Amino acid sequence: MLSLLVSCTLGSQTIQAPDYTWWNKAKFGMFIHWGLYSVPADATDLNGNHSIAEWYLSNKQMKPGKYAEFAKQFNPVKFDAKAWVSTAKHAGMKYIVITTKHHDGFCMFDSRLTNFSVTKATNYHHDPLKDLAVECKKQGIQLCFYHSIMDWSHPDYIPRRKWDDRPTTPGSLNRYIDHMKGQLKELLTNYGKIGVIWFDGGWEHNAQELRSQEINDMIRQLQPGILINDRNQLPADFSTPEQTIPGNALPNGRPWETCMTINDTWGYARNDHNWKSSTDLIRKLIDIASKGGNFLLNVGPTDLGEFPSEIDFRLTDIGEWLRRNGSAIYGTTKSPFKTLPFAGRVTAKGNTLYVFTFGQPKGGQLELSGLKTPILLARDLTGGTVKISGDTLKVWPKTVDSAANVYEVRLAGKPVVDNFLNQPDSAEFMLPARLAEVIGATARYEEGDGKDNIGYWTNNKDKVQWEININKEGDYSVEVLYACNPESKGTTVSINGLTQQVENTGSWTQFEKKVFGVIRFSKGHHKVVIEPVGTFSGAVMNLKAVYLTEKQ
Repeated sequence: MLSLLVSCTLGSQTIQAPDYTWWNKAKFGMFIHWGLYSVPADATDLNGNHSIAEWYLSNKQMKPGKYAEFAKQFNPVKFDAKAWVSTAKHAGMKYIVITTKHHDGFCMFDSRLTNFSVTKATNYHHDPLKDLAVECKKQGIQLCFYHSIMDWSHPDYIPRRKWDDRPTTPGSLNRYIDHMKGQLKELLTNYGKIGVIWFDGGWEHNAQELRSQEINDMIRQLQPGILINDRNQLPADFSTPEQTIPGNALPNGRPWETCMTINDTWGYARNDHNWKSSTDLIRKLIDIASKGGNFLLNVGPTDLGEFPSEIDFRLTDIGEWLRRNGSAIYGTTKSPFKTLPFAGRVTAKGNTLYVFTFGQPKGGQLELSGLKTPILLARDLTGGTVKISGDTLKVWPKTVDSAANVYEVRLAGKPVVDNFLNQPDSAEFMLPARLAEVIGATARYEEGDGKDNIGYWTNNKDKVQWEININKEGDYSVEVLYACNPESKGTTVSINGLTQQVENTGSWTQFEKKVFGVIRFSKGHHKVVIEPVGTFSGAVMNLKAVYLTEKQ
């Protein structure tokens, strides 16, 4: 993670580079999706199929004028900024990102540039963001703003929804961008220090059409050190995987933050009861921290301004766990281990490792395979007993935590780990995508929704490699399990000098094993590198694994 403060000059203006210091320490934030959609609070589409509540206007294919009538019913009289911020704080969250405007165009702040806002179109006539800004400052929580680029209600935003029959001839995207700049200026000058601008809804246009660089420069001038996410078609300061956790830390130390719902929808929905358990959410937080990321966990308040009780219960559980174990999360960096021989994760902080176990390990043994730095001492954060034997801990926890037990391991110096994958006793040695090192600009590991592969491999300079340890010298057959659609076939790839053209497997999700040839390995450490060479068809493959099989 980056933390240096650097400045550059744009014309006569000095722009301060993003300040990651607080964000790197925070690790855990609250996402709040709140708007008119909390009035119907319905997470279904026209046909009654499951969807997400904040897309209600789109789900029901409503005319913007009809949707705007919900403003008459929006009156959050139970909204209590002090209680909201206190809930986030007691849950162990260090920052709040709230929707200032979602895709529906309704503003949750007092904007001079529109009447379609909480202060002008509702009977509430109050700016909740003002209250949140005051309480965040009082309680030491960093306030951040989500802002949608897409706007289904604004007359100048193009393209319109297919059922929106308002005339498009007076519409002007360029005029809309001027309007958006004006609203961003309001948000960045009227509410004190803002930690992040979290864009969304930018996928219908490219960065040039959105004037993204111009907007980002303005944001940095108004709020020096602010962080900007990657959703206005520029990479900016951090990546935002949604509803999924990457298999590993992002390449080249790229900062990232997973945003995720507690049930299935972002906005409040009366008909969505698929709640994740507290244990699941805590383990997700641990997993994200172990890969160097931040966790932005969403809540969807009701139209009255309250958090559903199911959310309160889970945030309370998470907060209680973090009060016992927060030192193992806050301010940590990614695990130095690529794999662990037990169910758990590791984070690091200077000369200290924090080892998390999901359930009691077999025989009570935690082997930190490959750790070269001597262990000085170790302790169980529940008060149990820990004994050290080389790179192995023998643990007797005082209590077994249903989410995770945590062990603090102090080392003689910075952790140095031999992360070579060791050849198993079986003839076949599988090198899975999730354990590969991805080097480059676009290729990355994909996980969730049935995905377990390296994809987005659209740069012919990117490569994938594994560091392995061969126990037996010999000839090994090399096979690659990959998928490729018909349009992208034909890229020539090399594996340690073996070259083949990528073949069509039928689709990006239809994986087939292809033989590449034979490589002779001596006993010891090696790198297995797969990379494009020569012919490039625009995309390489979706790579699931490489198999090395000893030839008899």
